Amino acid sequence: MALTFYFGSGSPFAWKVWLTLEHKGISYEAKRLSFDDEENLKPDFLKINPRGKVPTIVDNGFALGESNAICAYLDEQYPDKPLMPKDVKGKALVRRLIGEADDSLYAATSELMSLVLYAKDRDLTKIAAQQQKVQDELRFWDGYLSADYLAGPISLADFAAYPYARMAVRVEERAAGLGIKREDFPPKLGAWLKRIEAQPYYERTVPPHWKGS
Repeated sequence: MALTFYFGSGSPFAWKVWLTLEHKGISYEAKRLSFDDEENLKPDFLKINPRGKVPTIVDNGFALGESNAICAYLDEQYPDKPLMPKDVKGKALVRRLIGEADDSLYAATSELMSLVLYAKDRDLTKIAAQQQKVQDELRFWDGYLSADYLAGPISLADFAAYPYARMAVRVEERAAGLGIKREDFPPKLGAWLKRIEAQPYYERTVPPHWKGS
């Protein structure tokens, strides 16, 4: 029985799981839930995830929510094409970077997205200040890159950080001048974005509602 992957289009948390599924070549069925229609709060889904949150997977009857737990499970349950180093220090580095991505990088880019795309009235002063905060955060990540990927070979750290960094570009795509242009990314981080997007499975993971918009 194929794994079922429940997601919301545009969720960066779902995106990291999607990248993990595709990288590892795991067979799955993707089921998109509409937040507008509150499909995540319907009884059938609440039986799977009582909090009504995505991403969630069901793998041979085993239901699991929370993106980092899902990615760790997938990497261990399906050991081909591993996304965690074997050594203790390498694992610690990946976990640290995942924590930083979930905390600092997500906080910076999600706040920019909120100020630009979801606020009733745009406050350009606040937006400019948040753009600077995002740029400051991106410089940290640029400094972490001493190779092609964040922790040596491509890993869960890359799949955790990429969707959050990409959110800043998405803001720019939706509201020119108010997000972060690709060419304004620090050089090593900009090249890293392109490496992630060059993966052969990348296009299959792009949020469906972003395509053509």
